[in-house]
Amino acid sequence: MTTYLLADHLLNLVAPAAMVALLMAVFSRAFSVFFKSKRPVTQARTAHLAINFAVGACVLMVGLALLGRDGKMLTYVAMVIAMAASQWHQLRGWRP
Repeated sequence: MTTYLLADHLLNLVAPAAMVALLMAVFSRAFSVFFKSKRPVTQARTAHLAINFAVGACVLMVGLALLGRDGKMLTYVAMVIAMAASQWHQLRGWRP
């Protein structure tokens, strides 16, 4: 496998994590305005994007290692749940 093909495969593996992290970073402020949250935002959008992308990419890698192939729905469900938990933690959702 050439370097180009390896890079292509790795980028396609983490593409869903990148898209979900981007959407979560963009819409996190919109949801806080919609739900009239009075809590201050703890981090910048880029920090939310980077942390959520790292969490999602790690879950996808673990899913690939455990299940033996990419693209299993169980891996995508686990990625979304892990990224949602990460976003909830970053926004300090446990506080009233």
